[in-house]
Amino acid sequence: MQPLSPLSDVIAALPMFAGLSSEGRRILCDASVIQQAARGLVLFEQGADPNFQTVVLKGAVHLLGRSVQGQEMVIEVVEAPDLLLPAAVVSDSPYLMRARCIEDVSVLMIKADVFRGLLASEPFLAHTVIGCLSGQFRAMVRQIMTLKLRPGPQRVAGYLLALMRRQRNETHLTLPYEKGLIASQLGMTRESFSRILTSLQYGIIHMDGQQIQICDLRALRELSAPDPLIDGPDP
Repeated sequence: MQPLSPLSDVIAALPMFAGLSSEGRRILCDASVIQQAARGLVLFEQGADPNFQTVVLKGAVHLLGRSVQGQEMVIEVVEAPDLLLPAAVVSDSPYLMRARCIEDVSVLMIKADVFRGLLASEPFLAHTVIGCLSGQFRAMVRQIMTLKLRPGPQRVAGYLLALMRRQRNETHLTLPYEKGLIASQLGMTRESFSRILTSLQYGIIHMDGQQIQICDLRALRELSAPDPLIDGPDP
């Protein structure tokens, strides 16, 4: 990974901190540290008290929920630059999920009590965090609607279209994680996910490992039955 700039430069480059006062930025720098985390590392556990507000600077992190029986499922993926579970930090409540690095990541860790103090004294930061919380809430509602209202093939088609938007490519896609993790995020087993992908290869897509070629974009969109309120605008 490329070496990061000094702490103050990293913080200054993040839009969420752009409107801090000079004193607020100094306090933030004094209470923060940048850390590198390897793929597979758990940043915090479900049920732990938040000691830091973590900002993903590079890479992506899975948020996973675990039942008392030990069953674990991917709930959400947080990609840079974004806050990890700010609701837990703001309310000083235990994390409802664990955070595990999908790949090598860089994170900014801010002492939780200092972060809460800055929310009270820095209106720009408070406004930014409210926006982040709103975005994460709406994303979670959309995910719940997808899981409850859409059958498996429609979910998979919608996921592929979302990848198109993210990767800005309407002809070739790369699955970003192994199929079991994606299946978990879509609320199905790995076997079900693989079967659906196989069924789509009859004229809609062509697969080669993690690489997917879109053969019939129109058919894929029709299968996904897009809803702008859930999926956002078409790619």
